Amino acid sequence: MRVYVTGGTGFVGSNVVKVMTERHSDEVFCPVHAWRPAEPAAFGWAPVDLGDEEAIRRSVRAFRPDAIVHCAILNDFLGLYADRRRAWDAYVGATGRLAAAANEVGAKLVLVSTDWVFDGTQAPASEETPPNPINLYGFLKAASELVALERADDAAVARVSGVNGTHWARPDLPRSQDAGFGYFVASIVDALSRSRTFTVWESHAINTRATPSLASDSAERIRRIIERGLRGIFHCCGGESSTRTGLAHLTADVFDLDPGLLRTGPPDPSLTLPAPIPYDTSLSSDATAAALGLEPTPLRELLAQFRDERETLDLSPRLGAGHKVATKGSP
Repeated sequence: MRVYVTGGTGFVGSNVVKVMTERHSDEVFCPVHAWRPAEPAAFGWAPVDLGDEEAIRRSVRAFRPDAIVHCAILNDFLGLYADRRRAWDAYVGATGRLAAAANEVGAKLVLVSTDWVFDGTQAPASEETPPNPINLYGFLKAASELVALERADDAAVARVSGVNGTHWARPDLPRSQDAGFGYFVASIVDALSRSRTFTVWESHAINTRATPSLASDSAERIRRIIERGLRGIFHCCGGESSTRTGLAHLTADVFDLDPGLLRTGPPDPSLTLPAPIPYDTSLSSDATAAALGLEPTPLRELLAQFRDERETLDLSPRLGAGHKVATKGSP
């Protein structure tokens, strides 16, 4: 399979690239912007401006992928509000340009989206629940979903939720807790493994419950969407929702760390965001599991896979419940 991955040097994108190249021996090309991959890379790459429609089309025509996986985002929450025209173009405009390029070469477009397209009161949101974003990031992702599904001849939306795991392009980058669930587990492990206390934020003003995912597990599901030629909306997330505190204590257990170092408290005012944050973004993935033939992976198993990745600096060899083919009559 030939796959064109935008944002391939980012967090989710680097997992898509690693799963496809190392687990499935796919041929991958990544258009890059500011960050350059270390050489030698297991994939092809070249600088491509996702704001330039002709540059995208030239790049896609040259590679002629079977699928385009669009992971790239403008990863600057405050910057989205500071320059909304730029934000719109970086999300919605780029998705439209990639849809046109995909149509030209007959490729499938898979847009990686987010649980933040929901308002925090719709849990557990299914694949058919209408989005109702309450901040600009969620709005831009919801608008991008519509553009992908309406403009691409063959499109799928892969929503991820509370994504944790290894950033394969920059595995040593320090992590810190924020208003969402991303990097939350790594932040806890980094602190507790150094015998430092960790204060789990508790507040109705932040994302307090979600469906934690492992980036490599989500990447496996994204590849299955392509492999099976599926269209529509899919929830490529873990199998269980959790609160921040619940996830923190389970992390300490799975990683054999001291739960006595965990504390709870309000968010750091200097690190909170000046915009509404959805409180409960738990997702249901029953329809996705049936379509993919992959049962949702239990949260403990996801954390065990993440521990494998951290300790081996490679993809987890564990292929647990989330990678079993779901067939009628399976236990």
